[in-house]
Amino acid sequence: MPTLETASNHAAALYRLAFLLTGDRAWSLDVTLEAIDSHDGEESFFSSWMVAWSRKVVIARALAGIRDDIVVSARRTASRREQKIVLPRRDWILDPNTTLDKIESAVLGIDAFPRCALLLTLFEKVSVDATAVLLDEDRDLVRKGQVVGLQELTRNLARLQR
Repeated sequence: MPTLETASNHAAALYRLAFLLTGDRAWSLDVTLEAIDSHDGEESFFSSWMVAWSRKVVIARALAGIRDDIVVSARRTASRREQKIVLPRRDWILDPNTTLDKIESAVLGIDAFPRCALLLTLFEKVSVDATAVLLDEDRDLVRKGQVVGLQELTRNLARLQR
């Protein structure tokens, strides 16, 4: 039974990663099932190496599925002028009762390129250089995408709590 629960948790985490990257439930499910089906035997799936590999497969396939959106969004991010973003007050904190659905909504409210830059570098701990390769952009734009994504995420979460 613990093995089944572990498999279910890994599959749910892979699906959530694909969904947050793409914003597309159907494509995310396809990508997740493909990543899980690509393993030989049940036991290999549960090794930490295979879990890490599954995440890499999901990331690569999810990004490939939204490549055009990323390119267009990267152009918008690059042309975005430095502007003073109105963020919540410094003492603002995320309500501990915030649901996962609200967090997803806040993440999905971010434009594709900054969302992917933020998810990959901050949440998946992919280096800026590796993220630049995955997103096919230069590292300065990835850094700008991180900042824009974090600002938008914070603003979106604060707006949902009002």
